[in-house]
Amino acid sequence: MTRADLEEAKVKMYQKLDLGRPILMVTGAAAGILIAIAFLNIADVVNIPLRAEEATQPVKRGVNFIVFAMLVFMGPYGFYMQRKQKEIAAIEGRLPDFLRDVAEAGRFGMTLAEAIVVASSGRYGRLTEEIEKMAAQIQWGVAASEALKLFDERVKTPLVSRVVSIIVKSSDAGGDVADVLTMVSHDTKETQLTEYERRIAMSTYIAVIYISFFVFLVTIAIINATFLPKMLEASESLTGAGAGGGGGVESPLASDLPAVVESIKLAFFLAAIIHAVGDGLLAGVLDNGRVISGFRHSFLMLVIGFSILQFV
Repeated sequence: MTRADLEEAKVKMYQKLDLGRPILMVTGAAAGILIAIAFLNIADVVNIPLRAEEATQPVKRGVNFIVFAMLVFMGPYGFYMQRKQKEIAAIEGRLPDFLRDVAEAGRFGMTLAEAIVVASSGRYGRLTEEIEKMAAQIQWGVAASEALKLFDERVKTPLVSRVVSIIVKSSDAGGDVADVLTMVSHDTKETQLTEYERRIAMSTYIAVIYISFFVFLVTIAIINATFLPKMLEASESLTGAGAGGGGGVESPLASDLPAVVESIKLAFFLAAIIHAVGDGLLAGVLDNGRVISGFRHSFLMLVIGFSILQFV
């Protein structure tokens, strides 16, 4: 193994393992299996009901497994991305402090690489681990600009990418890096304050989305518990009067009403699923502008809606 290969291996040791792709592959495969089972239930090839009355409802059985597939696909990846975003937010939150300290070290005549190594002895919360990785790479002979680029690849956020790009270009141009770092530190702090204010404002709309979803569920539950049973009771009374020969006339609709009621319930169930997925994805977009961030919202709404309409 050459020296270059050894240095490359050492650098890769400090690159964070991204579990997003493996999680997507595993959950995607599991979701595919569940969807296949769903279509087998819809085709009535297999019969796997969650409740006894679903044994004669192939579409309802299939929809149940489609819901399970969406839960398996969105849940693990959504909560993994939430955890990753929290870590990134913790890193970005202390980034202005790190840039300010590196700038102060640069004013004492240190190079960018030396300033990063000195700053690695400080405490910057979650960012400390990343700074120590950069310092270790620099001590192994990696250029400071390359260590910053590797830091950018590990975090992969627009804010970090912009900061690293400015610092690298300033260092390569040979300008006063200390002044640039100070300017970038102030700009990063202002950007974070703006983003915090935006998320506070958007949290109101996310709360409205959850409230509207719960109102929708409660409305469906009330209709299922009161209106639809009354329709069935009226149908049975009408059928009984006609069969008893008391002068009543049996309506053709009366005999078909139970099937109609089940179709209405299925339509409500499908509407709740679509509502949960759509509202969850919209909440993710309002939260930080990414649809993937809505996976956890959709997962929570699906679990709540499915549990209420299926079992409660």
